[in-house]
Amino acid sequence: MWSFWRSRDRFSLEELRYLTEQLKKVQIVNEVNKNFVIEALRSIAELVTYGDQHDPTFFEFFMEKQVMGEFVRMLKISRILSVALQVLQTMSIMIQNFKSEHAIYYIFSNEHINYLITYSFDFRSEELLSYYISFLRAISGKLNKNTISLLVMTQNDEVISFPLYIEAIRYAFHEENMVRIAVRALTLNVYHVGDESVNKYVTSTPLAEYFSDLITYFWKLCIALDGLVSEAAKNPGPESSSSILSAVDEIEDYLYYFSDAISAGVPNLGTLITNNVLQLLVFPLLLPSLAVEPIYGTQIGATTSLYLLCCILRIVKIKDLANSIAAALFCCPEDFVAIEAKPNGNTSNHKLRSENKQLENDSTGDKENNGGLRISVENLSSSHIHAVEDSYCQHCGIGPRFPFREALLSYIVHGDDIQVLGSLSVLATLLQTKELDESMLDALGILPQRKQHKKLLLQALVGEGPDEEQLFPSKCSSMKDGIISVLDSYLQNLKDQYGLSCSSREVGVSPRVHRFQVLDALVSLFCRSNISAESLWDGGWLLRQLLPYSEAEFNSHHLKSLKVSYKNCINSLLKEVRGVWPDLLITIITDEWKKCKKAIESSSPQKDPKSILIPPPKCSSDGESSLFAGERLCMRVKVFVLHHQLQIFSEGGALPDQPPVVSSIDLPSNSRAAIAGLDVIHPKPGTQINLVGAVPCRIAFERGKERHFFFLAVSKETSGWLLLVEEQPLKQHHGVIRVAAPLAGSSPRIDDKHAKWLHLRIRPSTLPFVDPFKFDAFGKGKAKSLIDGRWTLAFRDEESCKSSYSMILEEMDQLSNEVERRLKPLLEFDRSVDDPDSSHPPSEALSTTSALPTDSL
Repeated sequence: MWSFWRSRDRFSLEELRYLTEQLKKVQIVNEVNKNFVIEALRSIAELVTYGDQHDPTFFEFFMEKQVMGEFVRMLKISRILSVALQVLQTMSIMIQNFKSEHAIYYIFSNEHINYLITYSFDFRSEELLSYYISFLRAISGKLNKNTISLLVMTQNDEVISFPLYIEAIRYAFHEENMVRIAVRALTLNVYHVGDESVNKYVTSTPLAEYFSDLITYFWKLCIALDGLVSEAAKNPGPESSSSILSAVDEIEDYLYYFSDAISAGVPNLGTLITNNVLQLLVFPLLLPSLAVEPIYGTQIGATTSLYLLCCILRIVKIKDLANSIAAALFCCPEDFVAIEAKPNGNTSNHKLRSENKQLENDSTGDKENNGGLRISVENLSSSHIHAVEDSYCQHCGIGPRFPFREALLSYIVHGDDIQVLGSLSVLATLLQTKELDESMLDALGILPQRKQHKKLLLQALVGEGPDEEQLFPSKCSSMKDGIISVLDSYLQNLKDQYGLSCSSREVGVSPRVHRFQVLDALVSLFCRSNISAESLWDGGWLLRQLLPYSEAEFNSHHLKSLKVSYKNCINSLLKEVRGVWPDLLITIITDEWKKCKKAIESSSPQKDPKSILIPPPKCSSDGESSLFAGERLCMRVKVFVLHHQLQIFSEGGALPDQPPVVSSIDLPSNSRAAIAGLDVIHPKPGTQINLVGAVPCRIAFERGKERHFFFLAVSKETSGWLLLVEEQPLKQHHGVIRVAAPLAGSSPRIDDKHAKWLHLRIRPSTLPFVDPFKFDAFGKGKAKSLIDGRWTLAFRDEESCKSSYSMILEEMDQLSNEVERRLKPLLEFDRSVDDPDSSHPPSEALSTTSALPTDSL
């Protein structure tokens, strides 16, 4: 019945007229004609869009014949899903592609657009809802100060109805993520128009409840994230990590949405979001979760709370929000007992969880005051400061009156690795939050020294304050009155607006005391042996931010603690000199030196706060393998490098780009490598050498296939090798290297029952994190080379076996001595921390499982 096979130009006015006439003839849409109706709607949209950009007569015809009314009529006379889909798609295509403002004005001014927006579609079909939301979003994309007035209803110059916005926010919390994203984009388009009447309308009751509903939904996302984090801690794996990252992405998307909405400049919107974030999220949920001792009503773990605080401060750029959170850190857990998180009046069913049942005691940290922070402010001239400290320290402990600011520091001093990293992340985020008043940073004890000096310089230049004649006193304090006034102002606001009364004794304490608390906590952190190097590096970054170019604020206790810890690091490093990987030690130190310097001098910490949510990967190697020893080496080097750079920093020095390492020297003529004529550091199979001193032996790399070689152990500079050499029949006392394996970590052992057998462990020639080109990002590449191998060499007699055993030990000792010689300037940086009576620790003999040799021909 309906045919399109006519001799008409497809993109012509005649075609548009024909389609319109045929569409008007339709009185009911059924299974017979639905395909024609759908195709006609699609073709009309294509023609009108084409005409908008090429021929204005097309749109004139569209208006004259009121074709848009026909679209609405098709919807009314049809109960077929595919027709409703096509109507919505047709309208979306036209709106999105119209370039002419005249066309948009016509579409929006027509009463049919609001009819379509408010039409009762059957949204049991997810596809139809998707088309509908796309239609609404297309409309929002064309909004400006002129067009938005066409879509609202007004009375006495005030907006009383805005169907587009009202209908969109109905689906703000739909189960489908793409729907939620589209609604957020639509609302942002509305806010960014900047129409005063519309702005007033969307922030007035009852539409303002949308923002409290947003925070309520965000609250649920936080609870769900904490559940994922708790589950991942019990059952770590790729799937749990992926789920956490997906949840984190959605949480951060909502925070960026809040930030974008605020940046639109809608009056009172920032205040509205601030109030809801504080009342529904921060005060009843996040801050109470930081308490060292459990609080009734706590619903998430401290780890999740630390991450969320970092995100809110980093993403949502509101001055009052940032300063209110900072001020609330001076409050105690008991101040929050009356504030419960009950979104929509529903009490959460989540059980109390506490990640802090037992805090680890630091072996080198102070254990007085029941684990409370010790304030050590030595050599200060002001007796008033000492009096304040003494009074303050008596009340410093863990309990319901333990302020949250001190809880963060307590985690740094006594918490586990995740708690340390989370607390450092919060302090770093506060320090980098531009919206936070500098006086508030000073009150928290984390105002960078350069900003303190800048502030004092400014005061001196304008003639304010008593210290203008001394711009940079070594032990100057901040202007207490200004700090207290800012802090008091926000604390008073918390009391008046949110009913939160701060009972902490911290308020009114000199910022110098708080600053020394932070320094004490960081120094205690550097002295801990049970914290990862990455967390220590973040602590180094924070310390460098606080004291960028001066050691003046380190007291004698700080310096002594750092030197003791530095000495322990040296001893640990000396063990590695005679351990499994001495041949890579200098390379790793040089590499980690550059990384550490870059990390603590960068503009932000190296670890993203979200990393605290992901369980650390378990070591895939056992404690006896060379890979495990290599990971331990890298960790020890990282810690040593940080401590060495802290020593330089504590003395006011500048960090060099390279560590002080001595260069290599010429090989002694009587060394085995020189006698063998080995002139390369890394011998390869096929290299010819002299067999002087080599010992004949047998070895079987495959069952039943025994081979004869000459065995030789050699060391050159900081490299050492076990060589299996095949004698050349035509050249006496010379041979060709067939197999080369690392000397270090070989752990030679003569068999207990067969005195002619010598057992050797063959470790990989390098580590995946040292030579990443040999391994892929996940350690899967060349996996076999990560497994330790075993050689069993059979000699002609016991004397030959003992001789080979002694040769290996001599060359290993020579290699270790050369490494230690080259590291001497680094290890003797401060002779006061060296123990002149200490002897070298014995070499470690670690055994592992079997595998293949590293290099063979």
